[in-house]
Amino acid sequence: MVHQYKKNGYNIIMDVNSGAVHVVDDLAYDVIARYETADKQQIVTELLKKYADVPEITETEILDSIADVEELKEGGDLFSEDTFRQHAGELKKRLSTLKAICLNVAHDCNLRCKYCFADEGEYRGKREIMSLEVGKKAFDFLVENSGTRRNLEVDFFGGEPLMNFKVVKELTEYAKEIKQKTGKNIRLTLTTNGMLLNDEVIEFANREMENVVLSLDGRKEVNDKMRPTANGKGSYEIIVPKFKKLVESRNGKTYYIRGTFTNHNLDFAKDILHYADLGFKELSIEPVVCDPSEEYAIHKGDLPTILEQYDILADEMLKREEEGKGFLFYHYMIDLKHGPCIAKLVSGCGVGLEYLAITPNGDIYPCHQFVGEDEFRLGNVETGIERTDIQDKFRGSHLYEKEECANCFAKFYCSGGCAANAYHAHGNINGIYEIGCEMQRRRVENAVMMEVHRAMREAE
Repeated sequence: MVHQYKKNGYNIIMDVNSGAVHVVDDLAYDVIARYETADKQQIVTELLKKYADVPEITETEILDSIADVEELKEGGDLFSEDTFRQHAGELKKRLSTLKAICLNVAHDCNLRCKYCFADEGEYRGKREIMSLEVGKKAFDFLVENSGTRRNLEVDFFGGEPLMNFKVVKELTEYAKEIKQKTGKNIRLTLTTNGMLLNDEVIEFANREMENVVLSLDGRKEVNDKMRPTANGKGSYEIIVPKFKKLVESRNGKTYYIRGTFTNHNLDFAKDILHYADLGFKELSIEPVVCDPSEEYAIHKGDLPTILEQYDILADEMLKREEEGKGFLFYHYMIDLKHGPCIAKLVSGCGVGLEYLAITPNGDIYPCHQFVGEDEFRLGNVETGIERTDIQDKFRGSHLYEKEECANCFAKFYCSGGCAANAYHAHGNINGIYEIGCEMQRRRVENAVMMEVHRAMREAE
């Protein structure tokens, strides 16, 4: 499968199955567009007519271009075959050992974000705080089910995890004990809305957390509209100074400013650039996924505006890079040379198998977006996995089980998309979230274009 497009002055050819990316001239671009549907003579005839006013485009030039395409095809870099489909199920099985847990240490929150999938921290249940005992059992469960993996991950999550800071600190020490006893290293992440950040928490997070995810929706008016405090006031003025202090003292360790855009800020490129203008360098913003009846929901009719915003962002990022003011945007971080292994590309994030979520009472779910939905409760840290049939559904869910993905050029970049989004959109983890797919395709095109631009500038 080949995908070709023009962007930022480049003619880009993506060979989907091999992962090869080619930058070609106009003639080669047109030859490739016709290569699979026309014979040589038809291609020559069509292109001689198209380039009638271009003297240097002769029959010989066209035939030479066709020969170049044939050489690339023979080398497996163009029009390559998909050799992964027949092994997809086997590849998914390789990723079935537990690697990471999302630890919901607090089903409570001090913000009242209007779009919150966690039901303002309650996850369709009651407000609840995880005990140290349950937390330790969750860590033990992770270790016991991690097989030969030595590097594991735990994300302190909520609600707002800092509402249970004491247990977060105690579990951090427990992770060190586990490393001493088992040799397994547990990489810790904290996801916070920032309301409870203070000097003690900042020092702790920068010392102990490998990654910190900071929730902010962009410009003050955007953030405060969707992320008010419990008393209905804005949170921007409270959290931004704290985020700045944390990041400035982080000494190069990873962090992310992570936002959500809704129908109220379809010009979300301005929000990402606002993050950058505040001095933040590692950025992400995601589209809201919610009931279509919500007044802030994103609809298909919003896509033209959204896709244009991704284009605006890509162009501005390249401009700022050249000015020495570059920053990272999660969806534009793409490695064309050393990307994930094919098993990961086919299988996705590992939801329900490699990655699980654990609630304050120890219940186990496939991921944090399924928490509170009884039909996806897998078990409890006390008793282990009880519903292996649910896990089997996720084990059988991979890229090639999604018919809509078959002819999508971006399929190996998103691995079929988010199972939770698909389920909430259509009640099927093997479905797709169509609006999200359109966004992903544009993001991939822009990310590849940006890598092409960097490579061309380096070559110059």
